[in-house]
Amino acid sequence: MSASFAFGGPVARVEMTDDGSAIKFLSWDTEGGKRVERNLLREPARATGAKISARAEGGSIVVSLDAAARFVLPFDPRVTPTTILTRFNDDGSFELPGIINAPDFGPMRLAARGGARVLGRLTGSRAEKWVKLFLACDEPVELEFTPLLIDPPKGLKSIDGWMLARRGWLNAIQPCAQWGEQGRPFSSPAGILGNNVISDPASTSLWFYADQIFLTPLPLRDELLPMLRRTIEYWIDTKMRRDAAGKETGEITGYWDYHDFLDANASPVIAAWDYVEGSGDRAWLTKKLSRLELAAEYLASRDIDADGLVEATQSGNYNTLQQPARSCAWWDALNCGHKDAYTNALVYRAFRCMADLCAQVRDADKQARYAQLADRLKSAYAKTLINPRTGWLAWWKSADGTLHDYAAPTINGLAIEYGLVDADEGRRILDRLWSKMQQVGFTRFDLGVPSQLVPVLHADYLQPDAIGMPHKEDGTDTFGVYMNGGISAGHSLHFIDALYLVGETERADTVLKAMLARQQRGEFQNGVTDAAMQGIDWTTWDGKPSGYEGYLADSFRFLQAMLLREPQFRQKLYRPMLDH
Repeated sequence: MSASFAFGGPVARVEMTDDGSAIKFLSWDTEGGKRVERNLLREPARATGAKISARAEGGSIVVSLDAAARFVLPFDPRVTPTTILTRFNDDGSFELPGIINAPDFGPMRLAARGGARVLGRLTGSRAEKWVKLFLACDEPVELEFTPLLIDPPKGLKSIDGWMLARRGWLNAIQPCAQWGEQGRPFSSPAGILGNNVISDPASTSLWFYADQIFLTPLPLRDELLPMLRRTIEYWIDTKMRRDAAGKETGEITGYWDYHDFLDANASPVIAAWDYVEGSGDRAWLTKKLSRLELAAEYLASRDIDADGLVEATQSGNYNTLQQPARSCAWWDALNCGHKDAYTNALVYRAFRCMADLCAQVRDADKQARYAQLADRLKSAYAKTLINPRTGWLAWWKSADGTLHDYAAPTINGLAIEYGLVDADEGRRILDRLWSKMQQVGFTRFDLGVPSQLVPVLHADYLQPDAIGMPHKEDGTDTFGVYMNGGISAGHSLHFIDALYLVGETERADTVLKAMLARQQRGEFQNGVTDAAMQGIDWTTWDGKPSGYEGYLADSFRFLQAMLLREPQFRQKLYRPMLDH
């Protein structure tokens, strides 16, 4: 892939208040652009117990404290959700070094010169939109912020493409600050990977971040894996549902206190494979395998008609998704249920991952069980979900037997990517969907690809109110908004990767190159908004906001396509699903 972009050396800017008591401006741009002109701080950064001074040294920043001190960096997530990537302790604390990532400004390593011990905490407020990084040291210290320019993965052929992707690569990895009333569903502990630094952890999204970490070049990947392990444990150890007698059912919470998501169980299993494959931590696998089995066996138990597919608790029948309920998947405003294409693709991958994990601990019987579950699911998948009228996969087949088909590039791309549709049929499906995009006039590939190419019926949307809910029965009045045909950059990954898989490289490159150019302009986020129709985590077909987060970490996983366009990286990530 050829690319053109003018890269400069890293630049940094720091300014003290007039009285010299605090830092009033702190910013950087690791690629030498103009983002350094925007302040990352919400208010001045101050130290208690010491005099503070700061200076820029080329693209680095050095902050000096002349005595033991408590130093507070108050970041403004409305500008960008700055967070720290580090090894968090069980109580949410951490110790430097770490990586301060200000998304679209770039990552900076933060360390204490001379090996001084610096402890930290990360707190925030979702309601008030602030993030505070607390650092404490019991001696004088110099804190150094050094630009992190991530080297390309070993063996990658498209180095030019990696240069376009590297500043945004860590944008998909957002450890949450501690926010909200701990112990209540609407909150987060520190250090759990989530939507953004002051938003929700969601088990349904965990595999997004896990894949991104797994594909991160060494040695940086090793620094990120402890956060992934901690997040997996958060879900499988503390978020399993219990029945009336107090016994764990194996079902994992999706987010807040919402349940009945099938991908809430598939996602941590996939993430566990990513962690073990990336770390080689067989001791952890042995310790946690029984928890992963609970999650996987819950999924197996949901094949209620023994056809191989895993059925959701939701029927998927028209007009059945009513507030405060949610659907069976990350796509929680859609009425998807019963035999759902998206979640069954993930369940298939999860079963393959479980078979591989069991093989790694030499449990041949369990390996065979999960391999058989995967085989049966694959056998039933396409023949159940392909719509003979359109020639591509419907999104779901409801309990009443209806195929709910919305010409979905993401769903079809995911199934082709995972081998649930063979390559020849996949090529025909992708060609039909490409032609459909041309027919409906979609051309804004810089945004990604739409989630659906035809409107979602009112009867198949979350009622009586939700972002993007159509009021017209045919869905045309809100078409292109949120989950009614809106564009999620992160989910565009699967259509792009499927095109690469079947050899449609020119089409895939057309989409990816346009998205990479947009990423260089920082246009896949507009800071944390947390307000309906204000966030560009989702966009309409003409690029207007139709989301609510403003910043959604998984938007940036489309950057994985920069690696997955090359077969060696697809083989690395999808090894458990190959040759089946």
